[in-house]
Amino acid sequence: MVTYIIRRLLYSAVVLVLASFLVFTFVTVSGDPLAGLRISPNVSEQTVQNVIDRKHLDDPIPKRYLYWIQDAVTNQFGSTLLDNRPILPELWRVMKNTLQLVLVAQILIVFFAVLIGVYSAIRQYSGFDYTMTTFSFLGLATPVFWLALMAQVAVVQLYERTGHRLFPIANLNSVDPGTGLDFWVDRAHHLVLPVVVLMVAGIAGYSRYMRAAMLEVINSDYVRTARAKGLSERRVTMKHALRNALIPLVTLVALDFGTILGGVVVTETVFSLDGMGLYFINALFTNDPYPVMAWLMVVATMIIVFNLIADIAYGLLDPRVRYD
Repeated sequence: MVTYIIRRLLYSAVVLVLASFLVFTFVTVSGDPLAGLRISPNVSEQTVQNVIDRKHLDDPIPKRYLYWIQDAVTNQFGSTLLDNRPILPELWRVMKNTLQLVLVAQILIVFFAVLIGVYSAIRQYSGFDYTMTTFSFLGLATPVFWLALMAQVAVVQLYERTGHRLFPIANLNSVDPGTGLDFWVDRAHHLVLPVVVLMVAGIAGYSRYMRAAMLEVINSDYVRTARAKGLSERRVTMKHALRNALIPLVTLVALDFGTILGGVVVTETVFSLDGMGLYFINALFTNDPYPVMAWLMVVATMIIVFNLIADIAYGLLDPRVRYD
């Protein structure tokens, strides 16, 4: 196992370097980051030239890439284009906010998806199975932005009719959230609607995978053998069937977690959450390529890391998997 992990880490390092070069190249050739600055009447040509010299914008792409890597390593993940601010402090602040949202949502999604998927498989073609199948299809077909907007509208309508504000519809905290426990209670209250919106599509997709994997496992030979030995149905389901049925879901969850960090753009934008999604949108609007590249590298790193975690989890869930 240790040898396998070391080998995968070395491989991942190579992939990350290649990904960084592709990210830098594609973002660089996408347009002129100084286009808006050049046409501004309040900006002199010397100011524009100073930015070009500082960021080496006149150099070939390979040379600019090396300068960018040097800047990223020595200057807190690089610096912004115009005011030369370090990117890492701001990126780390918004990433912590996004992690709070994503972690809570993912834990709840996996928990309910496993329960629904396992019970639907055990009670195949029952009323519960048909009901969950219908809701899953609806959840997968519902656009995230529409669901987020409808959740906000429902809360506003409830407030107008009853005078009771059930949940906040924007921001991560109130104007004066307090400190300590009061702060975290206020934060949790603000995250309820975004978490529910993320859970709808997540549970819909994961529960279908879990149901399909569980149906395949419970009809396998070793499960029938376990029943023939006289083991209780609960033990057969939990120890023999569920453990192996979780393997496809582990792959999906691990690979999705990295992309979800970068995929909450719509949810964070609708709810005005100060996270990675809103950070990415603001960087695009300001036409600053360096925060965009830093954001893309964080997402790429998360995907690589959780891909490795999924591979390691295989060996823990399935004794037949060996990393020799």
